Amino acid sequence: MPTRKFADEEVVMGRWPGSVLYYEVQVVNYDDRTHLYTVKYKDGTELQLKESDMRSVSSFRFRKSSSSSASPSRRSGSRSRSRSPGRPAKHKRRSTCRSREPKNDTKNMIGEPNLIPLKLHENNTNQYNGEPDITEVVNSSRNILERQRIGSDLEIDRMLERYSLHSRKEKRQDIYSEEIHFETPKPVGKICMKTKELEFGGKIGAFFMIFLLPAAVFYLLLMCKQKDPSVLNSPPSLPAFESLWETRVFGVFLLWFFLQALFYLLPVGKVVEGVPLLNGVRLEYRINGFYAFILTSAAVAISLYFEMELYYLHDHFLQFAVCATVFSVVLSIYLYVRSLKAPEHELSSGGNSGNIIYDFFMGRELNPRIGNFDLKYFCELRPGLIGWVVINFSMLLTEMKVQHQNTPSLSMILVNSFQLLYVMDALWNEEAILTTMDITHDGFGFMLAFGDLVWVPFLYSLQAFYLVNHPNEICWSTAFAIVALNILGYCIFRGANSQKNAFRRNPKDPKLAHLKVIPTATGKNLLVSGWWGMVRHPNYLGDIIMALAWSLPCGFHHILPYFYVIYFTGLLIHRETRDERQCKKKYGLAWEKYCQRVRYRIFPYIY
Repeated sequence: MPTRKFADEEVVMGRWPGSVLYYEVQVVNYDDRTHLYTVKYKDGTELQLKESDMRSVSSFRFRKSSSSSASPSRRSGSRSRSRSPGRPAKHKRRSTCRSREPKNDTKNMIGEPNLIPLKLHENNTNQYNGEPDITEVVNSSRNILERQRIGSDLEIDRMLERYSLHSRKEKRQDIYSEEIHFETPKPVGKICMKTKELEFGGKIGAFFMIFLLPAAVFYLLLMCKQKDPSVLNSPPSLPAFESLWETRVFGVFLLWFFLQALFYLLPVGKVVEGVPLLNGVRLEYRINGFYAFILTSAAVAISLYFEMELYYLHDHFLQFAVCATVFSVVLSIYLYVRSLKAPEHELSSGGNSGNIIYDFFMGRELNPRIGNFDLKYFCELRPGLIGWVVINFSMLLTEMKVQHQNTPSLSMILVNSFQLLYVMDALWNEEAILTTMDITHDGFGFMLAFGDLVWVPFLYSLQAFYLVNHPNEICWSTAFAIVALNILGYCIFRGANSQKNAFRRNPKDPKLAHLKVIPTATGKNLLVSGWWGMVRHPNYLGDIIMALAWSLPCGFHHILPYFYVIYFTGLLIHRETRDERQCKKKYGLAWEKYCQRVRYRIFPYIY
């Protein structure tokens, strides 16, 4: 396959179709299949050109000329003009206007094709919006009729086919009496391509991770229940199957799952649109996660009022983890089977490799829905994330019972408070999740199903579960230092995300006028100042600082409660490399410029 000569966002000189004149254009993208460049002229018009019709700017010798600003088909003595890129229409003409016949010029008529740009811009009627005004259309129609008269049909047809242009042939007597209608080009739906770049070690890596992830959860939970939870000790023996499974526990888990589904379906909260899919459609999402959290809190308060013991959750914690694992496996099988009948444009770009194991792990379908019920979006924030808070609260009550205390320990209060703030922030800013990689790129398969329903609630609560049987007393000065560290991490995390989301909603917001940006060929801008001028992923930096603050209340006796911060750092570094690949592919030269301006990825002066 031939290599491309010009990079995305590079400014070159492109030949205007049907003429010998070149104009300054910017490369938008390159189609490997057709070997055509999509270029954008200064007025926003986008056309497809061959590489032979493009030249570097340095190869031109610019000189002042009386015709240097003329359109590609402008000739002296002719009133018929085909507007060049960047030149607005001076007057708005009616479609039934009758204009005087201009002087005939054979070369001028042949050199003026009827252009239908590939992209239309929604501007006001006095600005160039990609559609020719009626005088130009009439003149273009005359030129086409004239070219038929002089016998140049074959040559012009070749030119039109070469540049993806479309001609309009009307009868001469109808040009002045009938209104000419134009059809807006219909967008062509994209087809999801096969996955070529495999992640997580490819097919073999995905196979082993299906077994290693549940094994890691059970190992860590079993170690936390040991009197000496040192990782240097031999792993505890696996309990008998009868002690790992209980139908009543599975029933409680299903009740919790469907209760959260009921809260999700309530007609409260605003409805927003997600990012465009491959076919251009935007799915609608109801933002009511915070309302679900309030209702869940009320349900927990009612259960305490009627003296329902939440210790049951701690006493059957491993059994709940097993039930959640079984449920996530069954859900993943269902998701894979239903994806086999899903249309191509609904598949994810990362889980469509054709290998059953890999696609089962990554997820084939991007947004599996049952009616309006979005399975991935629901599992991302509801059962696991809200369940994490309920588990922490039950551990707090259990610690008081096991340690015979009237009040919870300061360490347990800090862990509960920090993680409660994190969950409430995620639910309050629920709309921001619609632009994350989990929603926009990853399919819904075993990786996300297990992560949402098992990994998050049962491992993110590891510190609270650890403190039940291994309490750690800390002084107030140490507590204040840990609180300050968590506040620092939260300020960086929330400040970076808020700045990014505000910029995406309204880049022209006066509050963001001080921010510097790098324009990209996609029409979006990359923030290069503020939080995003410090490191490329300041939100990841804040996340890691908060994760450290969650582990410090457990002390330094064992490394087990620090599993979360160690794992989470590795996860975010891996996610950063995935982001880097996607952004480089999407933004091209602009992303390289951004990386030159912002050198460090997550940790300033380190990485």
